[in-house]
Amino acid sequence: MGRRGETAVVPIDVASGGGGGRGEERPKSERHRSHGPGRHGQHRSRPPPPPPPAFRPFRRWFPFLVPLFIVANIVLFVLTMYVNDCPAHARATGAAIGGSVGESATAQGCLLAPELGRFAFQSFKENPLVGPSSATLLEMGALETSKVTKDHEGWRLITCIWLHAGVVHILANMLSLLMIGIRLEKEFGFIRIGTLYVISGVGGSLLSSLFMVSNISVGASGALFGLLGSMLSELITNWTIYENKFAALLTLVMIIVINLAVGILPHVDNFAHLGGFMSGFCLGFVLLIRPQFGYINQKNSPLGFPTGVTKRKFKTYQIILLVIATVMLVSG
Repeated sequence: MGRRGETAVVPIDVASGGGGGRGEERPKSERHRSHGPGRHGQHRSRPPPPPPPAFRPFRRWFPFLVPLFIVANIVLFVLTMYVNDCPAHARATGAAIGGSVGESATAQGCLLAPELGRFAFQSFKENPLVGPSSATLLEMGALETSKVTKDHEGWRLITCIWLHAGVVHILANMLSLLMIGIRLEKEFGFIRIGTLYVISGVGGSLLSSLFMVSNISVGASGALFGLLGSMLSELITNWTIYENKFAALLTLVMIIVINLAVGILPHVDNFAHLGGFMSGFCLGFVLLIRPQFGYINQKNSPLGFPTGVTKRKFKTYQIILLVIATVMLVSG
């Protein structure tokens, strides 16, 4: 009798009495019948185990809110230049002054006035960022501390983050928003990123209004630094799900340091940068927390498939950071 998993072979009968004295091998049909009816069932192999569940990555969102933010900023800048109407104001100023001084003021006029008409920029001496006048920005909703505290125009804390002082200003901010915001919206969705962007912008406006009392402030820099701060807190709170942890941390810190160094340049409101960064850093612990990979695999595993040790959704340190950040945001 053969072992399980082997094929039984019938030997040739060469003895005179075993096969009728013919010494011949039994026919193939007889050999198959000699196995018995129940032998083939023992040779069947077990079915293969089900494959482990494929890892399902976190949902990827289609980014549309960040592009809308970019379009809104550009439209508002064009509208600001339309309201500014540099050539008309230059002529009015020259006429009011009169004489040779008035003619000189009109002649100094605006950048690219013949080509752009009423969309021409203020002189480079007045606005080195190539944009409208300070009076126009203030009319459109720029942040000025006295108007917020004395005139109770708190809405300026929000409107100022959608205005820009010039072409150089808006190009730098929109390129940064395109590179940072698109990636974050793909990973976390428009609700969380939109909330983070606006609240960080307001946080930057608040700090700017406290320390930049004598100047006006505009720009999306506070909101952008909020996104950078949230990226840092997201890296910290979701540390275990990153493969190249220290490389990601080093890259992000270098980006943040370079952007903060821009605040050394003149006409840049570094207080808005710091206020936005701290607001986004705290919000990132609350809005951008991720469940563990093990929990996701466990949740998506087929029914009856063993998943090993049960994983909690969040680690203890994630919960602690979330609570601390929430307390800081509420108390602040």
